[in-house]
Amino acid sequence: MKILEDIRVLDLTQFWFGPFCTMMLADMGAEVIRIEPPWGSVDRLADAYIAGGSSYTFHQLNLNKKGLTLNLKTEEGLRVFKDLVPKADIVVQNFRPGTMERLGLGYDVLKELNPKLIYAALSGFGQTGPYTARPCFAPIAEAMSGHTRLTGDGVDPNGPPIEMAQAYGDLGPGLFAAMSIIAAIRHRDQTGVAQMIDVAQFDCMTALNMAITGYNLSGMLLHEIQDKYPMARGFGGLFKAKDGYIRLASFSPRLIDDLREYMGVDEVTEDLIEEMVKEMTRDEAVAYFVAARVPVAPVYKLNDVVEDEHLIERNMFTTVQHKNAGPVKVVNFPVKFSETPIQVENASPIIGEHNESVLRGLLGYGDEEIDALKKANAIAERSQ
Repeated sequence: MKILEDIRVLDLTQFWFGPFCTMMLADMGAEVIRIEPPWGSVDRLADAYIAGGSSYTFHQLNLNKKGLTLNLKTEEGLRVFKDLVPKADIVVQNFRPGTMERLGLGYDVLKELNPKLIYAALSGFGQTGPYTARPCFAPIAEAMSGHTRLTGDGVDPNGPPIEMAQAYGDLGPGLFAAMSIIAAIRHRDQTGVAQMIDVAQFDCMTALNMAITGYNLSGMLLHEIQDKYPMARGFGGLFKAKDGYIRLASFSPRLIDDLREYMGVDEVTEDLIEEMVKEMTRDEAVAYFVAARVPVAPVYKLNDVVEDEHLIERNMFTTVQHKNAGPVKVVNFPVKFSETPIQVENASPIIGEHNESVLRGLLGYGDEEIDALKKANAIAERSQ
């Protein structure tokens, strides 16, 4: 049994924020039907490298999902979606606020079609507030929640801000959204009451900024706190070896004492570590500090990550068979469950790959209805 195997999700999301959320649900066993326009969702081609008609991020973020094409700007496409709603448990969308209402698919409409529907509206700034109409992507939420400035402060408080790697302004909020949807399902199953969930990237990234409480308590910026209370930072940092870098992180007095004893010195300083590490290879330095029982890591490039023996043994990578791209090695679901193990099984869908199974199998449409949808440009299937 899979944890969410009795749950069906209509996925109207795109880019990273929404698809990452719905992928979590799909990985845990929910039937997630990714709905995109007949010409394909914009995030299929949103990144530089394309394989089998889809970007590399589309391949990762749409694992275990079914693919259905629907043109929601046609009456026929809207009718199909409304036919699907009573058979669903969850609708997730990350359009700009007001878009679903203009389509005639707002929460008030959908809950009449299905009173038990969980409706998750994902957006940059939420469904209310002075910024609600603004467009947003991950770096916007990262910048406004303080993360971009804090990343730069970690290098030089007087220097420029530095953007976070990847799109954590999407991924962090996506996890909040998935967690909240599961909580809403539990509440619905206990009480019979469904609800709407309003998930904003700006809100979520603000919640992920621990330095805000430090500022509220002290009146100081994070780098000012660290300058005034240097021991609070512990000991560590990035150190250059002969052929790469390592990261040390000794955030307790006991760890520092252990390191001092292991090294046989009266005081451990960053200069001392720096001089020692630069004479070692990266792996030699890692082995040295592992033996000292100090938290240490090699600074990996992507090729190092996928070759790491620990990740391989813990089944963090798996290969799925994509209809056009062939075998695709992807990142597996990271959490291990003792009774309900989770495994990524299916590749991301090609455009309209599951049109027939959804329209015939779920909705009971026949040849005439499906042909009419094709003639009205409400659905389409492609080999790429």
